[in-house]
Amino acid sequence: MPIMNLDSSAFVADEELIQALSVRANVVDCDTDRLLFRQGEASTGLYILHAGEVIITMDSISGYALISFKANPGSLLGLPGLIGNAGYSLSAFAKKGATVSFVSRDDFSRLMLNEPGLSMKILRVLANEVRSARLAITNR
Repeated sequence: MPIMNLDSSAFVADEELIQALSVRANVVDCDTDRLLFRQGEASTGLYILHAGEVIITMDSISGYALISFKANPGSLLGLPGLIGNAGYSLSAFAKKGATVSFVSRDDFSRLMLNEPGLSMKILRVLANEVRSARLAITNR
């Protein structure tokens, strides 16, 4: 089964949203390669890639790689699971030296309640992810 080619720019948020999230984020230690989250695990929050490399993967139930790509700086990782109150649908592996931060579910919820105008920016990132997945499925 061929690997789908997603547009990794679909995960990138605009600078205003990244700044608002970053104020509430904790730095993730990436002194060595690090698993950020695994496909199927309960979502606890979202990760922001500021610099460096994070590899995103998705495996089929039978273990075949369906998706594999490098995330771009500015990417919000784990957003669908967080918004949908579901498990992570992808896995994310930070490479040594990556600059990554984490926003907990509670901090994210407080931000959305306190600054509802940011909700449209979150929806744009989600819409871009959906569009990218649909285009990958149709090989466009």
